[in-house]
Amino acid sequence: MQDPVVRQDGRQKDRPVYRERRRFMAALAGWLAVAAAPVPETALADSDGALQLDVNGEVRVTNNAAHTAYHFSPQALLKLPAHSIVTSTNWTPRSTFTGVLLSDVLSTVGAYGTQIEIHTIDDYTCVVPVADAARYGAVLAYEMNGKRLKVSNFGPLFLIYPRDQFPMELDGAEGDAKFAWQIVSMTIKP
Repeated sequence: MQDPVVRQDGRQKDRPVYRERRRFMAALAGWLAVAAAPVPETALADSDGALQLDVNGEVRVTNNAAHTAYHFSPQALLKLPAHSIVTSTNWTPRSTFTGVLLSDVLSTVGAYGTQIEIHTIDDYTCVVPVADAARYGAVLAYEMNGKRLKVSNFGPLFLIYPRDQFPMELDGAEGDAKFAWQIVSMTIKP
């Protein structure tokens, strides 16, 4: 590296190395600003692990003003019977997941489609068959090992299948794709 050239006013002249360093520092400052930006409100869970779920599409029962969706408040979700599945996932060790049966949610809204399009906080979308609700007893879990799921650990809702009971059917990429977390809504498709 060359010694800096000093101008008459005492400041250093720009050399290519200094310009590159300045560009790097500006880029780094930009990335840090993005990383420090506040998380959107929809991605934040209350300290009590606030639950909510919107279900729309092919449903007979709605409770919103436009009569297009059913909104489950935390109270409405917790009123449904709680069920547990003890299983492992690719992201967790063998654990006890507690929540509501997917079939109970579908029954509450009068779902009549064949596919469930699941939407998450981070805009991930996956599709699972409605038949999975009865076949596997899938659970929309809001607790893992007795602790409420938060956004930072798969919450507020994590779709859990009994993978350990059906390893041949639920292991591998196709089975893994059915496990969705940070769920906020579902659209029932024909």
